[in-house]
Amino acid sequence: MSRIILSLAQIGGDYDVLFCDLWGCLHNGEHPYPAAVTALQAFRAQGGKVVLMTNAPRPNRYVTRQLDRMGVPRDAWDIVVSSGDAAQEAMFAGRVGRKVWHIGTAKDDGFFDDIPAEFTDAPPITRVPLSEAEGIVATGPFDELTETPGDYRDRLIQARNRGLPMLCANPDVIVDMGETRIYCAGALAEYYEGLGGTSLYFGKPHPPIYDRARRLLDLGPDARILAVGDGIFTDVKGALDQGIDVLFVTGGLAAESMGADVENPDSDLLLGWLDNHGLAPHYSIGRLR
Repeated sequence: MSRIILSLAQIGGDYDVLFCDLWGCLHNGEHPYPAAVTALQAFRAQGGKVVLMTNAPRPNRYVTRQLDRMGVPRDAWDIVVSSGDAAQEAMFAGRVGRKVWHIGTAKDDGFFDDIPAEFTDAPPITRVPLSEAEGIVATGPFDELTETPGDYRDRLIQARNRGLPMLCANPDVIVDMGETRIYCAGALAEYYEGLGGTSLYFGKPHPPIYDRARRLLDLGPDARILAVGDGIFTDVKGALDQGIDVLFVTGGLAAESMGADVENPDSDLLLGWLDNHGLAPHYSIGRLR
């Protein structure tokens, strides 16, 4: 059973590190949630470390720039670890070949252009048309405001027939940008698998992103970690698979299923919803505060 809490401060003293999601927890894609910022600042003031762990398909420095533009203060976090970091390592290591068809927008160009130091001498990754590709790199739809995975059916069938693997740089299926719900690379990867293709994942809920965070903070096996997130099959499942305690933010992607008050989930609705999804986070909260 998931315990509903009113604030991070109720349990924060039991943990050394937060692995905190961004979209739906710290911001809505357009502006930060002030109460969430305050909660993270207070956790750090007590000596805790905050890892902003995101499935954004870009290297962390681009995520940091976005946070700065939104006005998220630097004293609310210690490091940013993105799905783009972990997936980028795999791409430059050649996991889907050296000639790739990129599904995504120009804002994700840094995924290809910002080459990690350890791969500066590696053979280059070249973006090519689908007909010339050895693999696919998906960072999101070409037009994330209007397209759905079904719009890619014919092209992905061609890719499947040629046996092209897809590297998914963002396992999120959907996110909310302000009031608009948009599809992410994870939706394309799941759709491709449904057509019989092969998809490779590196963000939450998969191990590489957690391994990277532990490595960057030099966390030992006894570190007390709490994951915070609103994605039941990314944030919650990923943390539980890693043996990490979880604070589920019900007022994010699942808000419409939790009752009329986004700040205070209905206990019966929450527990029924979690039971239907087969996952049990240790704690739940309406909004991070």
